[in-house]
Amino acid sequence: MRKPQDQALSSGATKPESGYFVSRRAVLSGLGVLTLLGASGCSQTLEFPELGSIEPSGGMPSGGVDRMPTGSIPPLSVDSNITDNGTMYASLIDNGLVIPAVPFQKIRPEFRRQIVIDPTGEAPGTIVVRLNERHLYWVQEGGEAIRYGVGIGKAGFEWSGRAEIQYTKEWPTWTPPKEMIARKPELVKWTGGQPGGLDNPLGARAHYIYKDGHDTGYRVHGSPEWWTIGTQASSGCVRMINQDVIDLYNRVKASPTKVPIVVA
Repeated sequence: MRKPQDQALSSGATKPESGYFVSRRAVLSGLGVLTLLGASGCSQTLEFPELGSIEPSGGMPSGGVDRMPTGSIPPLSVDSNITDNGTMYASLIDNGLVIPAVPFQKIRPEFRRQIVIDPTGEAPGTIVVRLNERHLYWVQEGGEAIRYGVGIGKAGFEWSGRAEIQYTKEWPTWTPPKEMIARKPELVKWTGGQPGGLDNPLGARAHYIYKDGHDTGYRVHGSPEWWTIGTQASSGCVRMINQDVIDLYNRVKASPTKVPIVVA
């Protein structure tokens, strides 16, 4: 005698197992519901089981949080100051000055602030500038870094080496060096220094780079010229979007020691 599952249908096809019919019926039923909802043109709420009550064989624990290993890709941490681009680059009031919003859509994604796996190998609390990448890294604990896009010096004006951030300033005064005034005589009016402000080339914050106790003359600073990020446009300094340099400044200020910087 043939087993029930081997009996042929009237069409001559072999009858599938009953489990297949249940699964297929559930799929078709689900598609029917979705079709009806789409046709109604209204927003509908469907009731689903609580995530915590689902215990699939894949190992989803109570609470619905999937803690299955992700192979060689470690999860990144969450920083409240690194959210969506619209939030990070929105207009803000700082010391009574209104910093304009940055049209981040016009900046390449790789030059916007984000958390990445640290590629530098430097100790946490170190600033690393990779000139070829046009990136600045703030190295964090746990093998991560915050990466910012930067503008760097024009050919012949670059500086590289290991040094430290001696001090920082909010809305710093900018004093053009004599060599710059010689190239651009119109800057002679700022021989005594240009007060901090929205048009100041040093932007909202400046980090002063010293090596062996001596001022290198180079800075990591903000800039109102956000469109120069990712380019070689400065006279040797490392420039950042104003919103980004404020974020970096807050991290540097919170450091219990002087912050080392590596530019290479």
